[in-house]
Amino acid sequence: MRPMLSMSGVTKTYATGAIEVQALRGIDLAVQGGEYLAIMGPSGSGKSTLMHIIGCLDVPSTGRYELDGTDVSSMTEKELAEVRNHKIGFVFQAFNLLPSLTALRNVELPLVYAGVPAADRRERALAALTKVGLAERVQHRPGELSGGQQQRVSVARALVTNPALILADEPTGNLDSRSTRDILELFSELNEAGRTIVMITHEADVAAHAQTTAHIYDGLISPSPATAGVSL
Repeated sequence: MRPMLSMSGVTKTYATGAIEVQALRGIDLAVQGGEYLAIMGPSGSGKSTLMHIIGCLDVPSTGRYELDGTDVSSMTEKELAEVRNHKIGFVFQAFNLLPSLTALRNVELPLVYAGVPAADRRERALAALTKVGLAERVQHRPGELSGGQQQRVSVARALVTNPALILADEPTGNLDSRSTRDILELFSELNEAGRTIVMITHEADVAAHAQTTAHIYDGLISPSPATAGVSL
């Protein structure tokens, strides 16, 4: 069966003047549809660079990356934006909600960019907010919501386009312990419903909620027992 996400020999090199830094040194990674993978790594390990490439926010220097059967390795920025809007739902540590908009309008935004008609946008946004348990908060602005509720809005925004992949970058980093448990339970429920999730985290107790864990050190995925079940 074709993986949902497949990387082969992916490298990333940054050049600053005459100095080159190799952030990724040959990543081989495959994530199946419906898998829930946590990627862990210390500061400077290449974790953020890998997240940017998985999220089509950047492209590899060399190697091949396929997302949902599409080779995105050498796409233009315009092409990458299309992939991001249709195939990836992002959940960020800082929520990235617009403070002047209601929860409903924040969730509608990806559909606005996709050109979805207003009535359909509202229906889909309401359904997504209901799915994350915020049916009674759709007209609240971010400042009127707790941190956990704001993160639920961002999860609803990630879901509303029905993406192939949910990419969560340190999704509990700004949450208290109770809100962290709630968000992780929500991710588990979404995964049980068939969603493919890749979560970037530095916290072992957060990573433990995923089905499998991959560790990245010095720009390479580490072949450790924690990666059992992940194709490397």
